[in-house]
Amino acid sequence: MNSDISLARFKQFPVLMWIFLFGSFITRGSYYMVWPFLAVILYEKFALSATEVGLVLTSAAVISVFTSFIGSSLSDKVGRHTLMYITGVLYIISFSLLAEVETVAGYVIVMTLCSIATALWRPLTSAAIGDIIEDAQTRELAMQSLYFIVNVGCAVGPLAGVWLGLTGEQSSFYITAGAFAILLVLLVWGFNFSDKAAKNTAAIDEPEEKKPAVQGKQILRILFADKLLQCLILANILCMFIYAQMDSSLIQYLTRAEAPDLLALISALIFTNALVIISSQFLLLKMMARFSLTVRIQIGLVLLMVSQFWLALNPIDLFWGWIGAIVVMSLAETILFPTMNVHLDRLAPSHLRGAYFGAASFYDLGFALAPLGGGLILDYYNGPTLFFVAGGLCVVVIYLYAILEKLPRPDFANPS
Repeated sequence: MNSDISLARFKQFPVLMWIFLFGSFITRGSYYMVWPFLAVILYEKFALSATEVGLVLTSAAVISVFTSFIGSSLSDKVGRHTLMYITGVLYIISFSLLAEVETVAGYVIVMTLCSIATALWRPLTSAAIGDIIEDAQTRELAMQSLYFIVNVGCAVGPLAGVWLGLTGEQSSFYITAGAFAILLVLLVWGFNFSDKAAKNTAAIDEPEEKKPAVQGKQILRILFADKLLQCLILANILCMFIYAQMDSSLIQYLTRAEAPDLLALISALIFTNALVIISSQFLLLKMMARFSLTVRIQIGLVLLMVSQFWLALNPIDLFWGWIGAIVVMSLAETILFPTMNVHLDRLAPSHLRGAYFGAASFYDLGFALAPLGGGLILDYYNGPTLFFVAGGLCVVVIYLYAILEKLPRPDFANPS
């Protein structure tokens, strides 16, 4: 299916989609003012080792993965409205607490709450987009647009933080909490508006009458029978583990190796990552429209592998070398991440969309394990070894995607 990014497609976006886009911009922008610097804060404030910092970040993320699966699957029954409201409130509470916490135990607890909220929000949003947009091409454009606007926020956030003097400041988490409060108000209005507009049809928060009712045990049976989905989850766990080294282990490596102009370099890496995505996403989408989703992902994985070997070989004091490696990694991300969502959206039966996006939350095990795995390698070996291992894992992921289409799937029409 070719990707259509014409103006007419954008005009088909419902009001809720524009709220998702605006909300993602303000929340991601404020989030990236300080969150990437948490590893630095923990190191400077508590003198934790790389493994200890990794354990703090990993323990929070692992708990959130299982919460996300349960919550997203439940959304097919109780509705996205309620769970999105609860998640928004959890965001506000957790980021407000994060601005005040002063102990390692406090950081673990509050970061776990933040990670749970994040892990719930992403699949809920993706599933909600599938609910409100029926046309497959418009839905793909919507997911690409959401990913694009998130990265605009990621680019603006660090720059705004530097300009406001908030970069690395713990108190700036209050700004993130305020951004989510604004988003929550917009969501309440948007859902009410959409419900009124659809008063003679099935509300987007409720399953359609024609969809077969699938019980919890049947959902699990289907997921266990879908070998393609299981292989996909394993491949993407590894992919996320590789990519997440930029968010945690790379920053720890640069900090401990005393890279020149550390905070400026970290901000530059984050900005470069977002800028490349912003400038190239729709161009790459157009260029790769003739390729299947699996081929696009394979191309992205090759670029990701190149970036890892570049990071492994780059001298610690070569500023522009780090930037160059992140450019290649960002091109890989631009292809991979939105395509993964679209790929899953096409694989998921409409009446099990929440369950499938919930199962995809296990991708985040890669993110969860990355700080601990990366921290262990940094403590016992070194930075180059870590990135050589990550490059080798890319080869494994490429193989898993190569065998994906050969794997069996269940009969969705007959879950029993």
